[in-house]
Amino acid sequence: MKIYDGENIRNVVLLGHADTGKTQLASAMLYAAGVTTRLGKVDDGTSVTDFDEEEIERGFTISAALANAEWNGTKVNLIDTPGFNIFLYEAEAALKAADAALLVVHAVSGVEVQTEKTWSFCQKYNLPRALVMNQMDRERASFKRALDALTEAFGRSVIPVQLPIGEEKDFHGVIDLVKMRAALYESDGSGKAKDSDIPADMMEAATAAHEALVEMVAEGNDKLMEEFFEKGTIPVDDLMPGLRQAVAENRLTPVVVSAALPNIGTQTLLEFIADYMPAPTAKGTVEGLDQEGGQPVTRKISNDEPASVFVFKSVADPFAGRLSLFKVMSGVVKSEATLQNFNRGVAERLAHIAIPQGKAQNAVPELRAGDIGVVAKLKETLTGDTLGDKNAPIIYPPVKLAEPAISFAIEPKSRGDEDKLSTAIHRMLEEDLLLRFARDEQTKEFLLSGSGQQHVEVAVSKLKRRYNVEVTLKAPKIPYRETIRGKADAQGKYKKQTGGHGQYGDCKIKMEPLGRGEGFDFVNDIFGGAIPRNYIPAVEKGIIESAARGYLAGCPVVDFRVTLYDGSYHEVDSSELAFKIAGSMAFKKCMEQAKPCLLEPIMDVEVNVPENYSGDIMGNMTSRRGRIQGMDPKGHSTIIKAQVPLAEMLTYASDLTSMTQGRGSYSMDFSHYDIVPQQIADKIVAEAKAAGHGKEEE
Repeated sequence: MKIYDGENIRNVVLLGHADTGKTQLASAMLYAAGVTTRLGKVDDGTSVTDFDEEEIERGFTISAALANAEWNGTKVNLIDTPGFNIFLYEAEAALKAADAALLVVHAVSGVEVQTEKTWSFCQKYNLPRALVMNQMDRERASFKRALDALTEAFGRSVIPVQLPIGEEKDFHGVIDLVKMRAALYESDGSGKAKDSDIPADMMEAATAAHEALVEMVAEGNDKLMEEFFEKGTIPVDDLMPGLRQAVAENRLTPVVVSAALPNIGTQTLLEFIADYMPAPTAKGTVEGLDQEGGQPVTRKISNDEPASVFVFKSVADPFAGRLSLFKVMSGVVKSEATLQNFNRGVAERLAHIAIPQGKAQNAVPELRAGDIGVVAKLKETLTGDTLGDKNAPIIYPPVKLAEPAISFAIEPKSRGDEDKLSTAIHRMLEEDLLLRFARDEQTKEFLLSGSGQQHVEVAVSKLKRRYNVEVTLKAPKIPYRETIRGKADAQGKYKKQTGGHGQYGDCKIKMEPLGRGEGFDFVNDIFGGAIPRNYIPAVEKGIIESAARGYLAGCPVVDFRVTLYDGSYHEVDSSELAFKIAGSMAFKKCMEQAKPCLLEPIMDVEVNVPENYSGDIMGNMTSRRGRIQGMDPKGHSTIIKAQVPLAEMLTYASDLTSMTQGRGSYSMDFSHYDIVPQQIADKIVAEAKAAGHGKEEE
């Protein structure tokens, strides 16, 4: 492939709701541009960007993938992203490599949940965008209805730059409202268009739409406004750069039309991208931080600057190892170059840089500022790292993603699976930014966390398919704890006489509660050698071990102080073991008196929902024993803050989706432990006894 300069590159991310046809549209553009020899289809598992076995089997995109096409001297890098809510973090992470977005909208359904969410991503990262009204060939497709929905949702800046010729089965061409020409498509799926005059019956509608477009382009540009008032219109030679500028400045959001499956509108879409979407160099500069991470550093997006690249995605390939997808932020990166990883302080050799084409890679000798590439087997580089010329350090900040919303306990099915699990999971964590894997020290369970149940299920499926590791999923145990609310005073006396040496240990302790989160405090208040100094640590150890096993329900006892104030010993029979047992006995007697109770983890929860759902969500939070902490309006959304017991949040992800039709999202972090209401505590203790924990152990 030819090497392109930044001004002739377009990095475009495909965003939108699930089933709008993003992946099919990418395949159609690649076929129309002559990159592929046949039109890949999602339903057949032959699309270029859905190549993972999980994606082929499930029929939808799970992770972002790249492909590229050349069109009229312009290289178009396409980033295809998922549209399902639980995989949407992949789309957000991919925005770091994009300079413009195509928001794909279903011509039948119009604005859907993820249309709004991905639009908000574009606003958050100030990304120029266009709306693609796809699937114009479908039954009940309506350009007018879908356009009305778009302008209502996103404002008057939404303006058509194309009109469809025909709708539903009759959709066969596109009118370009800038050049006022028509492109007629064959029904053979080739994607090839024939230039034509605008059909006579559409001339009036096209002229009105052209005039509306001209007015909108002129509105934010003084020079064009003057020309518009003088001539009553704007010539094409001035209108094209005016529209390009309006898109780059986010003053206008153009609407284009297509039907990906029959490959209609794709050639005009490629022309639109080349003509109006901004090049990576259009921004002029990019910002980062110095290597200490303190001071801002500005770098020009130019071939003449020192080389720097940002790794925006890692892929764990079973054959090639770790693949690092990167964007050249400045300078020229050559194959075999050695660059410094500024995040990790190591040098990395970029052997055999390539251009990603779905799962294939086309080797290139170099990549210039603004382009996107891939390299295999970097030793220490991970997603979010910056590499560059060691004499010109800069660190580009990574995208901050939400925390995982749901956790499952996973259990290897066999000993062999247990041995392989750690390595396999480690590779998957490098690839998937929202997966988390940890061992709960209290429950001793391995926890796999993700954005939703399906996300975790896909990860488990990948473990089996890629790494031959089989695990079972279970709901995680809640890490309850126990504490005391009252004071106690007890003696633990252990006396055992057998042949030879006996065992003797005797201690007296006082127990009192501590503040929440203060843990355990041991006070030695022995005077006059009632217990020799060398046996006192044994008493403490006996109490600690007994507290770890719990008293009510087998959960660790926390937030209490023990004062050892008296005891007795035997010159011959006393031992560390005897005093350890005596300490344990005294602890259990104290627990009987000290009003023991259960504690549960309370989470800080933030729920982001459209404002019309806020009443239902707050009612639901209260039913989950939640305490509402506040509400913050944010645009058309409301952020509800609450503190809710973890036990009540295990099913919240799926419940929130159904309550808000997928429009809501939430995050939660651990806040503190609090006392479990008695009625609920009684059930937990009864279940623990049935399982052989708690008091029954005695």
